[in-house]
Amino acid sequence: MAQRVRKAVLPVAGLGTRFLPATKAMPKEMLTVVDRPLIQYAVEECLQAGIDEFVFVSGRNKVALEDHFDHAYELEMTLEQRKKAPELAETQGATIKPGNAIFTRQQKPLGLGHAVWCARHWIGREPFAVLLPDELTLDTPSCIGQLAQAHEKTGGSVVAVMDVPREQTKSYGIAAVKAEKNGLAEITGMVEKPRPEEAPSTLALIGRYVLLPEVFDHLDRHETGAGGEIQLTDAMAKMIGHSPFHALRYTGRRYDCGTRLGFLEANVAISLRRTDTKAESLALIERLMKG
Repeated sequence: MAQRVRKAVLPVAGLGTRFLPATKAMPKEMLTVVDRPLIQYAVEECLQAGIDEFVFVSGRNKVALEDHFDHAYELEMTLEQRKKAPELAETQGATIKPGNAIFTRQQKPLGLGHAVWCARHWIGREPFAVLLPDELTLDTPSCIGQLAQAHEKTGGSVVAVMDVPREQTKSYGIAAVKAEKNGLAEITGMVEKPRPEEAPSTLALIGRYVLLPEVFDHLDRHETGAGGEIQLTDAMAKMIGHSPFHALRYTGRRYDCGTRLGFLEANVAISLRRTDTKAESLALIERLMKG
């Protein structure tokens, strides 16, 4: 019987250069979509899936991330005194349970594989989730929840994939698959950022993974790949054929908040989904369309 996924790794050491100057002094993961930071969406996605232990692989100038998931005593006291119960509930709701969050540093920017490797001691020898906060996904059950369910079914590693235009394959890890059934397919190969004419498919990895701990055995070698970095995709590729490895075709909503346009799209889309902002957002869009 497959071991339940209890822990998640969240790589948050990136500099966010695409969003300068906004990210000059603020972590990119703290950029807000409507009224909550990107990193909170990733944590909430995990909690919905029953994953409640977190390893944040961080870097310098990321203290705001730790503070966000801690209690803000002065703020909470002020909100309580002013009888602002909804705001107090929102503030306290962003707090992670004591002892359920670890913050460790990736001291050099050596790639996603290296960032995941930095979490090895806290993960141990059990399956775990990896979420890239730049990728915002919305579905019920959550994307990572669907992967956890697929892991329980297959007993192996599972990654979320979506079709992308072939010319975009050079920006993603790409999976080759066979025997797809009900959106779940066996992975036969994987390559990081291939040239479009060499890509084995157009199925792109979208920043959601459930992995067996054997991936650390390959990351331990610190072998470099595309861009001279230690690539998680390369380590996963070496696991194929040694343990079950599947791709789950994700059909929910996904926003690439690592780009300015994707971030803007996420803000618009989520404001239109929420009952407290939908009407005003529609009215705003109509006014802007009229010029």
